[in-house]
Amino acid sequence: MTDHTASSASTQGALVNGVHDVAEVPWYAAFPKPRDDPKAIDQKSVLQLLKSHPPSENLKGGTISGSINLPAQSLWPSIPALYSIFKAAGVRRVIWYCGSSCHRGARAAGWFGDYLAEQHDSEMMSLVLTGGVNAWAASGGEHVRLMEGYDESVWP
Repeated sequence: MTDHTASSASTQGALVNGVHDVAEVPWYAAFPKPRDDPKAIDQKSVLQLLKSHPPSENLKGGTISGSINLPAQSLWPSIPALYSIFKAAGVRRVIWYCGSSCHRGARAAGWFGDYLAEQHDSEMMSLVLTGGVNAWAASGGEHVRLMEGYDESVWP
């Protein structure tokens, strides 16, 4: 589906006495150095955070494996960045959903579809999952096996 090559280093060189002298240049040399050193957090602390903060209301009962939670309220200004990430990753289909896919999921799919049209991108599709995650979970079987954090008690 995607045909690209990634490299963690580039080369820079000069022709010296008929010999091409190649020096490795790290990938990060093309970008500015961070102003501050990042603060670190260890695995134990992250685990404690995850245990002490209940999941978002949007994630209760589980979510479809491989999906990411993008709150509708902050989606609109993020669309250009999301498009760039998806395009660079070779994503062909972006499938949006919410509980029923009648409101937030449909709106997100529409907004992203509009952006694809503005970019004249006919390779990527913006789709909405019929029935949303509610219908997905209600389908049972293989559908719920492909959910992360599935909790049967949450679904009718």
